[in-house]
Amino acid sequence: MPYVLTVDQRASRRTPDRVADVLRDLNASVPAVLGFERTAGDEFQGVLAGPAEVVDVVLRLVRVGGWSIGVGAGPVQTPLPASTRAGAGPAFLSARRAVDAAKQRPTRLAVRGAVPAEAGDAQAVLSALAVVVERRSEQAWQAIALVDAGRTQAEAAGELGISRQAVGQRLAAGLWELERELRPTAARLLARAAGQAA
Repeated sequence: MPYVLTVDQRASRRTPDRVADVLRDLNASVPAVLGFERTAGDEFQGVLAGPAEVVDVVLRLVRVGGWSIGVGAGPVQTPLPASTRAGAGPAFLSARRAVDAAKQRPTRLAVRGAVPAEAGDAQAVLSALAVVVERRSEQAWQAIALVDAGRTQAEAAGELGISRQAVGQRLAAGLWELERELRPTAARLLARAAGQAA
């Protein structure tokens, strides 16, 4: 079942338009059911096939900062149109409600879905992940990028010119293990929010 993301640039009247750059990046690297498109002004939308992809995109947007992110979980009208802008159905409506709610939340992130209680749980876990990502230092990101790419901690230490112990400290400070534990939890809850058994 697809998931709809509606994303709005924050403070867009006071900052340069960043939508085009983000669209280029996401469409080049994220497998989408319907590609990410500008829908109006400083807002864009995309349709993703699976909850794990939703978690990935949400956390990427949180890391770069400056976005209000709404996730809609539930059915969409089929057959799907060629363009995201022409999409319709409950998940699109949920994403619209979610991005409006996100603008009022400290994490600027909200989830709405076919099963409201599960959507609330998914929102809570994604918000916790967002806080982890927002507070992570650049040094922690460097270590995480290498380990996520398949390097051992010893290999990452060699590339960064630091000790293996220092790599471990950076991973711990960046709450890398916690993120790895919470990502699949968030994905399962998003599936349930869409009304899928998980």
